[in-house]
Amino acid sequence: MARKISFQNSNNPTITMSTVINVPEGFDENGSYPAIVVSHPGGGVKEQTAGTYAAELAKAGFVTIAYDASYQGESGGEPRQLENPHIRTEDVSAVVDYLTTLPYVDNDRIGAMGICAGAGYSANAALQDHRIKALGTVSAVNIGSMFRNGWENTVKDADALPYIEAGSAARTADATSAAKARMPLAPEKESDAPNEELRQAWEYYHTPRAECPTAPGFATARSLNQIITYDAYHKAEAFLTQPVLAVAGSVAGSKWMSDDLLARAASTDKALHVVEGANHMDLYDGKPYVAEAVSVLAPFFQSRLNASTAAKQAAE
Repeated sequence: MARKISFQNSNNPTITMSTVINVPEGFDENGSYPAIVVSHPGGGVKEQTAGTYAAELAKAGFVTIAYDASYQGESGGEPRQLENPHIRTEDVSAVVDYLTTLPYVDNDRIGAMGICAGAGYSANAALQDHRIKALGTVSAVNIGSMFRNGWENTVKDADALPYIEAGSAARTADATSAAKARMPLAPEKESDAPNEELRQAWEYYHTPRAECPTAPGFATARSLNQIITYDAYHKAEAFLTQPVLAVAGSVAGSKWMSDDLLARAASTDKALHVVEGANHMDLYDGKPYVAEAVSVLAPFFQSRLNASTAAKQAAE
């Protein structure tokens, strides 16, 4: 069962968050359930891959919540399509805040997962918010690394300086114009795609494969100032101590960002599940690939979230 719910963002009360809550079969409002916050990719919305994973994980006994980021989708905030990674990270914790108000959610059994940039934001939220007891990622992208270093990690940090200058120029332009400068988060035309994997990103966001009217596939260009200097895994070697499971495709150009997360995480319980033959986009909506991802994510969250409760009880 899925319900559309809106609530006030605890980090910015002027923004209303639009979400879909999924509950497991046989749900009892008087019960106590583990919960998972599911974060969408950059440029995506809750009705796309985040909603797919949230619905599938609910079948495994979780309360799940897929949401539109602040400034995006059906959530509030201006300017529209702002992709400020610090705000995206805080959104994860704001959703956790909301979950803790629900009597049927066990506050000691809350996990987070995300897809693409949503996975990076979930990781950043987990290392600074330890109410999140376990972290799962699918096709993880550290959005700062991707913009600085390229899809396949072939560009030096310093070579991304022009993007910071472009972001600053966009802010100046925005200050004097009602129309906000924009940039693509996925190729806006098929001909813009440099390879088949990113051609599928265009297809996902701009054709009936998964297009959604609230997901235009672009962001404000001013977002570059925050994106280029952002590291979703900053201080993971000290503070990301929770269990981590990363799922990535064997032929995904982005796989290096899942490898980087696991290499840097302080957790002693961390693993990579490789989906053979899958690229980055296949894990968004390819039925056999999503099914394989869920088949490892569901037991991971079940065992780790239950373990967090057992550890608390043993300490009391």
